[in-house]
Amino acid sequence: METVVIRGDDLSYAVEVFLRGGLVAVPTDTIYGLAGNGLDADAVAKIYEVKGRPSIKPLILLVSDLQAAEAVCSEMPEDARLLAMKFWPGSLSLVLPRSDTVPEIVTAGGNTIGVRCPNHPKTLDFLRQVGVPAAAPSANISFMPSPKNVEEVLAYFDGKIDCVIDGGTCALGFESTIVDLTAKPYKILRQGALPEDDIRRVLVR
Repeated sequence: METVVIRGDDLSYAVEVFLRGGLVAVPTDTIYGLAGNGLDADAVAKIYEVKGRPSIKPLILLVSDLQAAEAVCSEMPEDARLLAMKFWPGSLSLVLPRSDTVPEIVTAGGNTIGVRCPNHPKTLDFLRQVGVPAAAPSANISFMPSPKNVEEVLAYFDGKIDCVIDGGTCALGFESTIVDLTAKPYKILRQGALPEDDIRRVLVR
């Protein structure tokens, strides 16, 4: 397999690859993600296989906006709306109740789903064009450092995935903050680029 690097603004090849079940590495504001169709169980299975990711670890879905997030969640609490309106697009992932439209492989059989709207113009354009959420963990071999540019992605996956969208070097260089809103009170599952103090200021009313 030849891994195609897309350096311009024409994303049509990446869109075609993605919609037929292939894998596309995409830039975000945090790190590069390894994206497959989040509603296609076979595409998601490829992500686990290529990364060597344990099947018990769920995946986060990248979405283009709040409306797209609502389509994969069975419930969208007011706290989730407030955080999304404040920090999306950005480095915040929200854990919410899963909709039946999401294959169980994405959530490792769980009843919740993580969703994020990434702050990168090329990936937002890509997500709007494909029209479905992208299951997209970091574009690395599991337990290895997360990639911040195309060269680091290719060091892991050249010849193993269909293509990479070149969006330059990721501005933040480390993962998003994950907030579980199914817990009462909310719980920080992973402290990432967005400080907890910023989250608390929105939720404490």
